[in-house]
Amino acid sequence: MPYVFGPVPSRRLGLSLGVDLIPPKTCTFDCLYCQVGKTTTKSLMPEAHVPVAAVTEEVRRKLLKRRPDVITLAGSGEPTLHSGFGRVIGAVKDMTDIPVALLTNGSLFWKDEVRERALGADIIMPTLTSARETTFQTIHRPHPELRLDRIVSGLKRLREEYTGRIFLEAVFLAGINDTDEEVSALRDLIVGIAPDKIQINTVVRPPADAKARSLDRKRLEEIKVALGEKAEIVAEVLPKGQAGKAGRAAEDVLEMLTRRPLRQRDVEKALDLGAEAAADLLKGLLIKGYVRQQNHGGEIYYLPPGRNEREAKNPSP
Repeated sequence: MPYVFGPVPSRRLGLSLGVDLIPPKTCTFDCLYCQVGKTTTKSLMPEAHVPVAAVTEEVRRKLLKRRPDVITLAGSGEPTLHSGFGRVIGAVKDMTDIPVALLTNGSLFWKDEVRERALGADIIMPTLTSARETTFQTIHRPHPELRLDRIVSGLKRLREEYTGRIFLEAVFLAGINDTDEEVSALRDLIVGIAPDKIQINTVVRPPADAKARSLDRKRLEEIKVALGEKAEIVAEVLPKGQAGKAGRAAEDVLEMLTRRPLRQRDVEKALDLGAEAAADLLKGLLIKGYVRQQNHGGEIYYLPPGRNEREAKNPSP
């Protein structure tokens, strides 16, 4: 699979060209709500997981074919665990004026070198779900050396040093961090971080753990009011009507999946796409949780995330 995927529609950023720097599923957390699945390698040590030169060359080739709204370092794990993510940002900034976003869980900004690597991004999008250690541990199941106060300290230091935009994501789970007391404490903590936006989210696709349950719209609206004027609700199904061919292609794939499972070559034929374009479109939808994979007869089929697996036992050719 490629290092670069999409562009795919993003509720938070528009059409996003994703850059995947981390093997699945390598992360500092093992979040209840993660749509990529359970963490298999939990680490705090950045490494050169994939070659920077190959990644940046792939970005360059993609940009010759299409122009996304944003280029996002995201994907199968925590991107700041790549020791060269700052060089990737710099190389991309040298080749285009398209904004670069860093989609991160925000857990490593207490490390001086990680903050320094992030400074070239136009937008940094960290996550903060609670002001309470016990709730933080319940939701994120972090690396044993990670504590909430260390993470918050890193986010505050990032705000002092970083001149770009910070969009702080707050993910709320029913029965865990959605009480008035939790929301009030989180609001007070966020004040010290001073993000440009507070983006409210909840579970909208199948999570890693069934204990992660979504909030209804009414409660999300109440939380938005409590968090103040910088808050916005971003929890939503795949946006419709995104501008451009890439957005329409993603919508077309999801529409076809409501009728039957698809192989990559089915997508290529139906949408008149090359193998490379179909592969990175499907990878983007897979990482974002819009589709899932199933092996049948030695072939990989793509299905909607909520579909019962036994429906795919006899997929159409």
